[in-house]
Amino acid sequence: MFISIESNSGAIYDRIADAITERIATGEIVQGQQLPAARDLADALGLNVHTVLHAFQRLRDDGLVELRRGRGAVVIGAPAVQAVHEAVAAAVETARRTGVGVAALVALTRREYRA
Repeated sequence: MFISIESNSGAIYDRIADAITERIATGEIVQGQQLPAARDLADALGLNVHTVLHAFQRLRDDGLVELRRGRGAVVIGAPAVQAVHEAVAAAVETARRTGVGVAALVALTRREYRA
């Protein structure tokens, strides 16, 4: 599994979890799929294994994966993420149809998220 970690600020484990969450949300990683072993992912990213384990724990806490001792992390689904994905797709379609640009759509989304 290839993931790229954004080079922005924030904890590395959060960036790993965010990258995996994004791939789950877009369907690149599907329910039942096993994530790479924490040690393998840590080696691939040049990170400490505990950083990756922390990311996996956050994914578990978010309800996206189940951690199985000796078997690793398995995606258990993301019904909430899927529902939001569908709503966002509908909002993007409406924005396109009505001529609202990407910058305005992103600004509106940020404002609503913070409200």
